[in-house]
Parts: sequence; C-alpha cells; structure tokens
Amino acid sequence: MAVLFPIVGSWYQANLGDIFEVVAVDEGDMTIDIQYFDGAIEEIELENWQTMMIREVEQPEDWSGSMDIERADYGVDLEDAAPIDEWSSALDLLDQAE
Repeated sequence: MAVLFPIVGSWYQANLGDIFEVVAVDEGDMTIDIQYFDGAIEEIELENWQTMMIREVEQPEDWSGSMDIERADYGVDLEDAAPIDEWSSALDLLDQAE
C-alpha cells in the first residue's frame, strides 16, 4: 500500500477511525497538524503518518462538526428552505422603482 503525502485541506481517515483534515504541514519539524471533525487538533510526526493506514475521504457535508451543536439547534429548518430561484435580491427592487 502506497503512503499518501498529506495535503493541506484534504480529508483523511486513519486506521478506520475518525475522519480529519490536514490543516498544516511543517516540513522543517517534520510534523503534520490535523483537525478532527469535532474540532480537536492534533500534531502527528511525519514518521508516524507513514506507518498509519491512511486513506483519503470526502469532506463531510455537515459543516457543524466542530461547532458542537445538534442539527435541531441550527436556527433554521433546513428541510423547509426556499429554493434558490425564489430568493430575491435588493437589486430586483431597482427595476421596480422605474
């Protein structure tokens, strides 16, 4: 199995555990800073990264992971959101003023 080089902004999963995003790579110190979906940050030695079973995964669709809130607490009902074509713009009012 080939070792994946960590790319800042990419999401990975190690040893079938939690998914995380690479947020920094320090080539001088040979360390990788990762942030788990729940917001926890960890520093991994490049040497350890190379021994882990890492696979690249898709970025999570749910952006609330690190915010420690439940879906019901978003403040909006996501299922009842208006379609984009029903949204209006302040610029639409300019046409009506003429």
